[in-house]
Amino acid sequence: MLSDVRLPQAETQEQFMAVRRDESRLGPAVSALLGHLGLGGERPERFADGSLPVYAVGDRHVLKLYPEVYLPEEYDTELTVLRAVEGRLPIPTPRVLEAGGLDGWSYILMTRLPGESLALAWPGIPHDNRVELAAAVGETLAALHSVSSPGLDAVVGPHDWDGFLRTRRDACVAHHRADGLEEAWLAQIPDFLDSVELTPSAPVLLHTEVMREHLMVVRDGDGRRLSGLFDFEPAMRGAREYEFASVGLFLSCGEGEILRRLLLAYGYRDRDLNEELSRRLLAYALLHRYSSLAWYLTRLPAPPRPTLDRLATHWWAL
Repeated sequence: MLSDVRLPQAETQEQFMAVRRDESRLGPAVSALLGHLGLGGERPERFADGSLPVYAVGDRHVLKLYPEVYLPEEYDTELTVLRAVEGRLPIPTPRVLEAGGLDGWSYILMTRLPGESLALAWPGIPHDNRVELAAAVGETLAALHSVSSPGLDAVVGPHDWDGFLRTRRDACVAHHRADGLEEAWLAQIPDFLDSVELTPSAPVLLHTEVMREHLMVVRDGDGRRLSGLFDFEPAMRGAREYEFASVGLFLSCGEGEILRRLLLAYGYRDRDLNEELSRRLLAYALLHRYSSLAWYLTRLPAPPRPTLDRLATHWWAL
């Protein structure tokens, strides 16, 4: 039986934001839950990053909490995808050990991946090893996009991909204006999107936030190799190329050789790697459900000429 210690109420976004970093309220309930799960002897340590509360539990376990305001979509998506991809990718993913609900929240207890974040390791990784890692990510994404099951189709949305894109497109300028994007960039968005033909694609399983922060590496001789991919909470089913919007922004970060090697390992041919592909990937970045061009411009250098066409080939250089 669980103790009388309870997780705080988080039925609305405002309630969740008020408690999401308050370990004086979350910590005791997390410790009680771990005791219930047979891990009472372990001291949970909160990861600093992430939008949801996630805890390392010793060297072998991770506990992730989902507040009521994010239920059931985020929880159901991650639980379903983790179970679907287990053992089916070239690199490990967290294995679900326990899942359930508590005080209006849900939780997943999963295995902890070995190694360190690729984001932390990246500065010390030699160029040739970076290229090798990019190829391994490409192969992993090809395998991910081939995973299918009736459970995925039923749980992981959107169930109308074309409708999702239309909705995102209709709201694109307003979305980026509210996000603080300068008018000089906003004015270019309608014509740019009109000029890009998004390649039809049967929906596949997408991670949607493939970035260095969501990949793990371990030492392998003088270099590093991938040891895991995690955070499937934002997974979707959609067009393959939607995946490579985040790859260009958060993994290759404008390094053309890195992106090129990743895409070739994924299955693209040399003749496919052209300006039109770069423009499609920027279009998907603008339409991404978590898109923030204003923020991206603070992370990556803008091209000498501030146009979306130049931005496409600058950030998704091929």
